[in-house]
Amino acid sequence: MRIVLGFLSGVVGMLAGWFGLAMLVIGMAGFDRDGGIAMGAFFQIGPLGGLVGFIAGVWLFVKFGLVAHRATPEPVGAPPPAPATAARQISRPFAVVVVAIVGGLAWWGWYELIRSPYLTHGYMTLAMQFRLPPNIAPPAEAKDVAIVLEEGDRSWPVSLNADGWLGHQDDRAVILANVSMMYKTSRRLVSLTMPGAPSQSWTLDLASDPDPTPGYSGWLASSRAPNAIELNYQLTADR
Repeated sequence: MRIVLGFLSGVVGMLAGWFGLAMLVIGMAGFDRDGGIAMGAFFQIGPLGGLVGFIAGVWLFVKFGLVAHRATPEPVGAPPPAPATAARQISRPFAVVVVAIVGGLAWWGWYELIRSPYLTHGYMTLAMQFRLPPNIAPPAEAKDVAIVLEEGDRSWPVSLNADGWLGHQDDRAVILANVSMMYKTSRRLVSLTMPGAPSQSWTLDLASDPDPTPGYSGWLASSRAPNAIELNYQLTADR
């Protein structure tokens, strides 16, 4: 039990030292536009703080987690005993604090990884291709196209790359777009509005917490328009 509690105390100290040193470096460095300082602080400098924190956590357990406990005195009239030796036992208050911290961290990790509203794979990129019917001319500019992704009750506008937003397949124009997905939800809807065609939408056949897809899906006709624009998509993970 002492070994387990001492190890847990060291782990708590390691996490505190790791994150504490990383956050100190980030705070001292100031504004970080591209995130390079934060990454370096967490993965390169943080482990040093974690090592120091682990040693400090074990030292605190030995210093305050073990308290002296003297043996029960001999009965009156018994021969004089040898000098009392101090045994060491676990301090209950210290043990309660360590177990409470470890339990809280475990619950937080479980909540973030299992119950979190965010995708397990982190941010995921949804690449989409909209294939226009032969009788519909493509828009003149990217700003004429409005695409929106709905994740549950959240909506994200899709920005098109002005230099590479339009392709072709045989005699049909194809609009290219991508957007980031981040939330677990059972409903995902993509809508497209452009000149020369009615607004159209597609319900994506994806799990609430989807995995990356091996390739593009088959072409899906719009659920609203008779002269339908077709959509296919691919989902890739950022991590």
